[in-house]
Amino acid sequence: MADVSFSTSLPAFGRGASSAGERRVLANALRMLSVDAVERARSGHPGMPLGLADAAEVLWNDFLRHNPAHPDWPNRDRFVLSNGHGSMLLYALLHLSGYDLSLDELRRFRRLGSKTPGHPEYGVTPGVEVTTGPLGQGLANAVGMAIAERALAARYNRPDFPIIDHRVYVVVGDGCLMEGISHEACSLAGVLGLSKLIVLYDNNQVSIDGDVRGWFADDTAARFRAYSWNVLEAVDGHNSTAVGAALRAAQAEEDRPSLICLETVIGWGAPNKQGTAACHGAPLGAEEVAQTRRRLEWPRAPFEVPASCYAAWNARECGERLEAAWRQLLADYTKQYPGPASELERRLRARLPADWSETAERFISSVAAQPGAAAATRAHSKTCLDAYGPVLPELLGGSADLTESNQTFWSSCSVQDASRPGGNYLHYGVREFAMAAINNGLALHGGFIPYGGTFLVFSDYARNALRMAAIMGLRNIFVFTHDSIGLGEDGPTHQAVEHAASLRLMPNLDVWRPADLLETAVAWRAALERSSGPSVLLLSRQTPLPTPQSPDAALVGRGGYVLMDCEGEPRLIIIATGSEVGLAVAATKHLHAQKRRVRLVSMPCAELFDRQPAAYRDKVLPPHCRLRLAVEAGVSDYWRRYVGLRGRVLGLDRYGESAPGKELFEHFGFTVQRICELVEQPWEGEQAVPEEPRR
Repeated sequence: MADVSFSTSLPAFGRGASSAGERRVLANALRMLSVDAVERARSGHPGMPLGLADAAEVLWNDFLRHNPAHPDWPNRDRFVLSNGHGSMLLYALLHLSGYDLSLDELRRFRRLGSKTPGHPEYGVTPGVEVTTGPLGQGLANAVGMAIAERALAARYNRPDFPIIDHRVYVVVGDGCLMEGISHEACSLAGVLGLSKLIVLYDNNQVSIDGDVRGWFADDTAARFRAYSWNVLEAVDGHNSTAVGAALRAAQAEEDRPSLICLETVIGWGAPNKQGTAACHGAPLGAEEVAQTRRRLEWPRAPFEVPASCYAAWNARECGERLEAAWRQLLADYTKQYPGPASELERRLRARLPADWSETAERFISSVAAQPGAAAATRAHSKTCLDAYGPVLPELLGGSADLTESNQTFWSSCSVQDASRPGGNYLHYGVREFAMAAINNGLALHGGFIPYGGTFLVFSDYARNALRMAAIMGLRNIFVFTHDSIGLGEDGPTHQAVEHAASLRLMPNLDVWRPADLLETAVAWRAALERSSGPSVLLLSRQTPLPTPQSPDAALVGRGGYVLMDCEGEPRLIIIATGSEVGLAVAATKHLHAQKRRVRLVSMPCAELFDRQPAAYRDKVLPPHCRLRLAVEAGVSDYWRRYVGLRGRVLGLDRYGESAPGKELFEHFGFTVQRICELVEQPWEGEQAVPEEPRR
């Protein structure tokens, strides 16, 4: 086959080929790079790239506004591959259009240390906007990105200055739409009227198990219309003209998000495997690859792409021109609106305000100076939001239909909805999973610090999105209230028992369980300042016993610290968190009155404590002091890492009961008396904790 030559002239937007034949060659470059990489790796998913290549070529060459030389250009369109198993399609798109992703990296697909992992990973591959793979979550992330675009535009755009003006394009497959999170996220997107959100549904009707119509017979178009979406049905995904027309219609929609239903054939071009599950998640095999080459008229060696094809795909010149025009607009905007421009630039750089440290220090110092009334830490959390929120326009929060219970709506909040896009509070409805994933999208977009609230027990619904936030290292704050059996009468279905421990097992997730206002204030500050990963705040419904304020708030910021100490070296250490710290304080006072050499350590954030230098950790928990008791109203095994096999844990290794929270604490032994009994009982291999010598 002779090389096809392409025009080198570039229109203002897009660089599409001039004929159907040229477009097919460009799409076939995507196909064969994907097939060759999967074959070389002996692992991967060739079916989706083969089937979606034609539509992807139209989107990337005619519609997507991006700059491969500057992948982080703030006003770029976002492209999210929600069905991330088809990652080679994205890698081929990035490579051909001019991103810093070499052919050698494509050859190293799915190899250790490559920029082409099995699923797209944010921060690993230039141009990858989000880590995807768990189906449906990329779609929910994209909803968050569209919310971010609209909210920033509402705050900063001015007449003749559309500084924030871009779209979010998402590719989804049948699996994404089967996942429940797609219902949660797309329902909310329709209510909010996110018109800059355009979803391309790769409707090939095949998944790993075969023809999906045996288990997925939804009328998808009707479903999305019920969500108040603009739906474009029955678009031939292998016809570039039809795809282009659908994308133009979606761009013209001003009030609703759009779903483009592309009818495609999985594995298109593989003569013996197309349309079947055989090409979904396994290499085609040498013989099928050879036949595919002949079928696609691609008589080239693996990973070989003609120069004219590279030239037609290259988006650098167009992208640089688009960004340069935007930067000139931004410069003119800055001259006319210097205040908003400065604030926007700061937010997009993920920098906190210049007066942030002073504001936080002043608030925390005022808290440390006076103990204040005992209250549930969920109420303390609202106090912190009232103190921090006014200086943080980037703070955007919400709750999963538990606003009053979570106390996430602070004094200067304004609700965001379809008619008020500039609000800083979202009513997510009963959609915990979508809330967490949408907030990931807000963080990924840039310009926001998102937070979302629900009961701790319902963190199970959101768990995989928490995990994705931790993997991507996103600054996302999860506010989980009603943190234990202290929730009370709603009973074991709503009482968190194993949740704190299970969240602490997740790498790169900081889990805070504060005991009082000071610890809550420090926890919020730490979460807001943490830029390398998400944070969780576990907050109580119940009002704990009062705790003495630490004389040095900086100690709280180390995750664990000595709250009360004895004279001389301690013979026993009590470790407590959250509302149980108040109980431990009362017990420690009683033990001190009995001349017991007991130290009380409050550990609001074990992960942060573990990151402290060994010298500090050994000072708080001296290795030679082996008698240790941990107190927390949750499963006990986690605390063995601190108390050891010879230590004791006052925990709860069963589910709760329905009764008032105070009664449940007494019923399950979370009392001052029980703590003292556990301290004074004989310890294996040790005498009871001795009294101080009487004088």
